[in-house]
Amino acid sequence: MMTPPMKMAIKTAVMQPYFLPYLGYFQLIAAVDRFVIYDRIKYTKKGWINRNQMLLNGRAAMFTLPLAKGSDDLDICDRALAGDFDPAKLAAQIAGAYRRAPEFAPTMALIEAILHRPSVNLFDFIAHSIRAVCGHLGITTPILVASEVEGASSLTHVDRVIDLCLKTGAEVYVNPPGGRVLYNADQFRPHGLTLKFLDPRLDPYPQFGAPFVPYLSILDILMFNPQDQVRMMLGAYDLAD
Repeated sequence: MMTPPMKMAIKTAVMQPYFLPYLGYFQLIAAVDRFVIYDRIKYTKKGWINRNQMLLNGRAAMFTLPLAKGSDDLDICDRALAGDFDPAKLAAQIAGAYRRAPEFAPTMALIEAILHRPSVNLFDFIAHSIRAVCGHLGITTPILVASEVEGASSLTHVDRVIDLCLKTGAEVYVNPPGGRVLYNADQFRPHGLTLKFLDPRLDPYPQFGAPFVPYLSILDILMFNPQDQVRMMLGAYDLAD
């Protein structure tokens, strides 16, 4: 008699939206069954929501989506790009840094499509960029918007995460390694949830023959590695307690 296949536990991740984040963010999306992005959450200054790092002259250099002035109390979905944001200028900066990269043409086409999104809403712009990169890499995980899952919720912190997990049918909550200072298994266990952390493994890859600079935006990996190779990198992680 054949043994029936084991049922795989449904995994959910809940994250803030980030603009062209590092590989680990996309590993997390690919590793779970449902990926939830917060829209109703406060924008944090000097974080990674609207900026990241690229390689410029052998060093990490910041690139940023400029924002219109707004109250510190506004959620991400209520913030807007600056009126003078010039997508062509940012595209030119990225192109100038990577023009000699082996995968420049397909990656630059992706970046151009992302930057010329006809929207000034910060959340919409970044959520579109995340979905565009996922499409480029063949990641098919459903990406859900938190407010559409939770409705008018007043929950915060770990209670909000647990509620989103339960509403997406999750049995496992997966978080990046930095979440170890925020969450512990005892918070999730009473709700029938298992807590796991995704620890990325990233081997160095050639960057114009210079010393390797790790943890840059996904655009750096895409510029230097063929899509098939990046898809393999998506699976280079450990799921740990």
